[in-house]
Amino acid sequence: MSAEPTVECFAHQWTHAVAARPDQVFLRYEGADGHVAEWTYGSFDLVVSRVAARLHDAGVSPGSAVHLVLRNSPTFVAAMLAASRLGGWIIPSDPFAQATELAGHIRRTKPVVGLCAAERATVYRQAGPTTPMIEIDEDDVALTRFGEVEYADWSPVQPTDRAAVMFTSGTTGVPKGVEITQANYAFAGSVMAEAAGLEPDHRQLVVLPLFHANAQYYSLASAIAVGASVALIHTFSAGGFLGQAVRHQATHASLFAAPLRMILARTEAPVEGLRLEHCWYAQNITDQQYEDVSSLLGCRPRQLYGMTETIPAVLTEPHDDPVPSSMGRVSRRCVVDVHDADGMSVPDGEVGELVVGGTPGITLFAGYLDDAATTAASFRDGWFRTGDRASRDHDGRHYFDGRRSDVLKVAGENVSIVEVETVLADHPDVLEAAVVGKPDPVRDEVPVGYVVPASSAVDVDALHVWCAERLSKAKRPREITVIDELPRTSVGKIRKFLLSDPNAEAR
Repeated sequence: MSAEPTVECFAHQWTHAVAARPDQVFLRYEGADGHVAEWTYGSFDLVVSRVAARLHDAGVSPGSAVHLVLRNSPTFVAAMLAASRLGGWIIPSDPFAQATELAGHIRRTKPVVGLCAAERATVYRQAGPTTPMIEIDEDDVALTRFGEVEYADWSPVQPTDRAAVMFTSGTTGVPKGVEITQANYAFAGSVMAEAAGLEPDHRQLVVLPLFHANAQYYSLASAIAVGASVALIHTFSAGGFLGQAVRHQATHASLFAAPLRMILARTEAPVEGLRLEHCWYAQNITDQQYEDVSSLLGCRPRQLYGMTETIPAVLTEPHDDPVPSSMGRVSRRCVVDVHDADGMSVPDGEVGELVVGGTPGITLFAGYLDDAATTAASFRDGWFRTGDRASRDHDGRHYFDGRRSDVLKVAGENVSIVEVETVLADHPDVLEAAVVGKPDPVRDEVPVGYVVPASSAVDVDALHVWCAERLSKAKRPREITVIDELPRTSVGKIRKFLLSDPNAEAR
């Protein structure tokens, strides 16, 4: 069942890329003021050495943790690579998280030092008053806070050494700390580079936040794995995305469904000079949205499926004739199946739970931080249980059918939230939709919908008629509420518990 990849270290992939292509561009950075800076692999390696020297002086050694509370910036990239080469590990946190969330990360990981933007330093001190902190100007392309001394006494690293702990997004409950190893980053980069057809002369456009697995695994690690370059943007701008792709001559990108919809809502026509050959996206969009965004990007985006725990995207749509509704076929060197409730593989066309095989710490995450019980419960007979429901067709394509928790029991009948959301989102006046369950004294629970208008106001009565024409009685939303936007995490995942209870986060 387990894949058998060549086991590499992320730190070694970086040093190999530097040795092989010292004069090739590695990083272009566009800051908040529009200024662009550029480094080759060789020149950025010197930056990494300077940052490593400062981190070492702060007490970072093999096994030490470095807390990164930074938006997209040269400092984030350099600190991630420096910690990796020192044998340490990073805790990437949302730079705009509140003190209580950051305090939880600090308490659970005990970082030796934290890196935080100067303008958010007050919040960080509230979260970790005893944690040493280096205040950062995220748009400082000279990285002046790190001095000019270069570190050279690198410690050896091993594939199973911890390289990061990433906290899950917390869409439904308390985030889990996912342990990522050196081998995990290297495996993610190699698999994703191959799946995207990434070559050294390509350039990844990175607009998603680097503290999240998507940007780290699918964009940054894949570029390093093959010696490609990265155009890093300080933050995502729906209206600016296409112009940035042209300005930085990007060939590859990675997005979620929500940013794609935002681009569609703010962009009227294609931009001349686009060179995009490839764009990943996660989570479904409608067929019409897919055609519209394909016209804007000049390429046909390809859906993928992955989690922080699965390391690479274990499902990726192929380049030739991608199917918009498909999460993809099994990525090369990955192992995926669909299981029934008893852990048996289901026939093609039947819905079951998506499970992933592999080796923990090599091709799968190493475990949940200080939580052996939850780690053990997430596996069954060696398979990691994703909690996502899917079906597989005879061509090996997989189709999302919701989370295990996305199935409602309406008067004893199973109702897929995803099916109801799809019908709502297909209405021409709806930009996007979310559905949650609401307790019902007669039916146990019923679906209720929340919709964001595409442009003008949505006629709720007309939406109910639309659903009645397309859904059986149990599946029709009993209530439909029009809202300005769906509550999301910083990477676009819908925080559905806030739809049911807007005050949940404050308690």
